[in-house]
Amino acid sequence: MKDNNQTNNEELQEELKNEDINQSSDVENEVEETEASGIADDEKFASLDEEFKTKMEAKVAEAQARAKEAEDKFLRTHADFENIKKRLEKEKYNAIDYASEKFAKDLLAPIDALQMAILSANADIPAEDLVEKLKEGIELTVKAFNKAFEKHNITEVEYDEFNPEYHNAVMKVDSDDVESGEIVTVMQKGYTFKDRLLREAMVSVAN
Repeated sequence: MKDNNQTNNEELQEELKNEDINQSSDVENEVEETEASGIADDEKFASLDEEFKTKMEAKVAEAQARAKEAEDKFLRTHADFENIKKRLEKEKYNAIDYASEKFAKDLLAPIDALQMAILSANADIPAEDLVEKLKEGIELTVKAFNKAFEKHNITEVEYDEFNPEYHNAVMKVDSDDVESGEIVTVMQKGYTFKDRLLREAMVSVAN
C-alpha cells in the first residue's frame, strides 16, 4: 500500500514538474513573440518616420523653391518699376525744360515777317511804296503772331462789356455812344492762356 502511494506521489510530482515546464515554455514563447512584435513595430515606426521625413523635406524644398521664385519675381517687378519711374522723371524734366520749344519755333515766322519789312525799308523805292511795304510787313507779322497764339491757346480778351477781372480802367472819358462804366477805347489788348489771365487789357471807360 505504501508503495502505491509513493508511486502516485511521484507521478503527481512528475506531472506538476512537466506542467511547470510547459508553462515556462509558454511564457518564454509569449516573451519571444512580444519581443519580435516590438521589433517589428519599431521597424514599422522607423519606416513611417523616414517616409514622413522624406515627405516633409520634399514639401520644404518645394516651399523654398516657390519662395525663391516669388522673390525673383518681386525683384524683377521692382526693377521694372524703378526703370519706369526714372523714365517718367526724365520725361517730366524734359517737358519742363523744353516746354517753350514749340512756342519758340512758332515765333520764328513773325520774326521772318519783321525782317522782310526791314529789308523793304532799306530798298531804293518811292516813299509811298515803302510805306505800303512796311504796312504789309507789319500786317504779316501780326497775322503770324496771332496764328502762333491761337496754336498755343493764347486768346485775346473780349471787350463787349467791362469786366474787372480782365480789364484795367486807366481813365474815364465822356462818351455819348456807351453807357457809364462801359469800355470806350482799348488802349492795350489783354490776353489769356487757356483759362489763365496773362495780361489785363488797358481800357478807358465812360463817365
